[in-house]
Amino acid sequence: MKMLFILNDPPYGSERSYNGLRLAGTLARRPGNEVHVFLIGDAVACATKAQKTPQGYYNIEVMLKGLARASAVTGVCGSCMDARGMTQEGLVDGTHRSSMDELAEWTEWADKVSVF
Repeated sequence: MKMLFILNDPPYGSERSYNGLRLAGTLARRPGNEVHVFLIGDAVACATKAQKTPQGYYNIEVMLKGLARASAVTGVCGSCMDARGMTQEGLVDGTHRSSMDELAEWTEWADKVSVF
């Protein structure tokens, strides 16, 4: 199955992005599934490199790297990045600057779309 996850919330302060990434990772590791994740709005901060979290606390950067290892594709909204002063160099490995055009393509491609 082809699944698209659209995340809107920042990496910390709310568990919406965390829970979306948990589900995306679980599904990406199941045989036969293809997963795409699109970070938009405040969720673009999820793709910030070198996150430091307290010991024992979840780390969104680690979760995104795990998705990449499971062959999931993660796009980060370019205009949202620009609004927050983010660059491609500052993104977590395995993520890329994306666009609304790519999100539209992914939406048409997907069998299911989940929004967090």
